[in-house]
Amino acid sequence: MSKSKLIMGISVLAIAGALLIAADHLDAPSSGGTTADIADFFAFEPTLGSDNTTFVVDLQSSVLPDLAYGSFDEDVLTEINIDTDGDLVEDYVIQAYPQNGTMYFFAGVPVQTGLNSQILADSPLGEVVISGSTAIVAEGMNGTKLFAGPRQDPFFFDFFQFNAVINPDVNSAPMGFKTAAEAEDTFDGANTMSIVVEIPNSMVGTTSTTNALGIPVYKTWVTTNRKQ
Repeated sequence: MSKSKLIMGISVLAIAGALLIAADHLDAPSSGGTTADIADFFAFEPTLGSDNTTFVVDLQSSVLPDLAYGSFDEDVLTEINIDTDGDLVEDYVIQAYPQNGTMYFFAGVPVQTGLNSQILADSPLGEVVISGSTAIVAEGMNGTKLFAGPRQDPFFFDFFQFNAVINPDVNSAPMGFKTAAEAEDTFDGANTMSIVVEIPNSMVGTTSTTNALGIPVYKTWVTTNRKQ
């Protein structure tokens, strides 16, 4: 694959914990409705005490059930950025780039940091056929596991009540947020386009911080980059 220069479209920042969750639904109008729109980001140990880390990136949260088998934008590169020395600059990146029904993965030290990225064509991690109704998981280099395809949106959020609470009109939500039993999941039934990578920690590098539980973790965030 030839090298391509891409420019960043939008990003989500999150600090990894034993279980990391970041969500960013419905607030990126410039990329809404495309797979450049980042919805959720998760990072966690696949099993307790594992020497691997699993990263999950959910894109395009507005994929409805009848569009469950949507497609990834072939002009968009998704990057999982990992800081291993605490300076909040990516030292290692995992890249996912779709072409002709296959998601290609690359990983290594980035050629450049910041807003621009370049595919690490000389550092392939593996590839997997983009799933349809049946999930396909492939093994990549050095024991990595790879997936790309539609998944049910895991985000539970009462979006309309949230808007009522933040409305300046104090009468819009006089009782505030609803209880868990009363709240409605605005994203129930919606799907996302997911990218999943399980990778040995030895490939990623050292952790650079600890979470609230005192567990060593990575500082990591996601960017999507559109070809220029």
